[in-house]
Amino acid sequence: MRAAIAEGSDAMPHDRAALTDALLDETERAIQADRPAMRTVVNASGVVLHTNLGRALLAEEAIEAVAQAARSAVNLEYDLAEGTRGDRDFLVERELCALTGAEAATVVNNNAAAILLVLNSLARGKEVVVSRGELIEIGGSFRIPDIMERSGALLKEVGTTNRTHPRDYEAAIGPDTALLLKVHPSNYRIIGFTSEVSLPEMAEIGRRHGVPVVEDLGSGALVDLGAYGLKREPIVAERVEAGAALVTFSGDKLLGGPQAGIVVGKRELVARLKANPLKRALRCGKLTLAALLATLRLYRRSAELDAELPTLRMLRRTTGELGAMAPRARDILSERLGPGFSVDIVESTSQVGSGALPVEELATVALKVTHPAMSAEAIARLFRSAEPPVIGRIKDDAFQLDLRTVEDASMLAVEFAKPRS
Repeated sequence: MRAAIAEGSDAMPHDRAALTDALLDETERAIQADRPAMRTVVNASGVVLHTNLGRALLAEEAIEAVAQAARSAVNLEYDLAEGTRGDRDFLVERELCALTGAEAATVVNNNAAAILLVLNSLARGKEVVVSRGELIEIGGSFRIPDIMERSGALLKEVGTTNRTHPRDYEAAIGPDTALLLKVHPSNYRIIGFTSEVSLPEMAEIGRRHGVPVVEDLGSGALVDLGAYGLKREPIVAERVEAGAALVTFSGDKLLGGPQAGIVVGKRELVARLKANPLKRALRCGKLTLAALLATLRLYRRSAELDAELPTLRMLRRTTGELGAMAPRARDILSERLGPGFSVDIVESTSQVGSGALPVEELATVALKVTHPAMSAEAIARLFRSAEPPVIGRIKDDAFQLDLRTVEDASMLAVEFAKPRS
């Protein structure tokens, strides 16, 4: 800039205010360029399993396990007893089988990968029968029919959007049928004049025709959520007992662990999945397996699972607990924002997120932030530019911070960008 001024460049600002703005802009660009792309943010959206914010927070035991695996060599694929190469699934298989009653288990990088591996391993070039009402689309516009096409399986739709009957499956089964696929509607509900075929009914049809039944359970609850005051979701162990030959589900939804796709079920079918070369492309690394193992061990050994598992802890927080925290959170935020802003405590609703419990709304307490000269969108931008960034939501044309996903009021003691004088 000095050189340009010395050369008499007309492009350079000559008054102090313009020069200061130019310098500040350049400094801000340098600061932004030096920041890591992945940053810590405050999730005040009220969405407990927010896909865009990384879904489930890990339990402290899982975090410690990841750190230990990251800094040390581990027996990822090493049989300590025999001194030979081992199977990385062995690290979590025992826990998964104990929790679900399955004969065997395997783990890949997400549930879409689990479905892809199952279909490619067991039904490539053959028919898979699915109810039209279960041909779902999951986040990021990934659709079950598209995954089936990529797997090499042939989709055979039965029934209608709202009604499917046992006779529809019976009529669809032929010499080229490899699987019956049931997809749990974890991210939507069809209500009204509806009919679906239960898993036990499908399993009986499959047994008569020698066709395995696979269920994509999606959210993957390992325990009865009703015991924690939440809407009950199908439990993986119940689906195995009901006759599913394989069940697939996510690790980072209601299970509350790391991103993973888990398959449990019959030993012979799981062995075929493990023998597929595609399994190597979809397998998990040591950090994911360390986090998953620690999370599964909590399910088996913790006497206070809802206290130790962040997902469950956030889901069952009461309005009384949130209301007790709200005044301090309001005071902290008012002090940080300064004059002109109003911060009010309001009643609102939270969501589980990531397609889990889609129609379940949780009563919550939120902070409504307003300013006479700023729109809700402008206030949202202000919070996103804070350090650390705060992600809230706009509801009823007002910006809100939902306290359900804010563990402590002190998390809102953020630094806001100072306006230029």
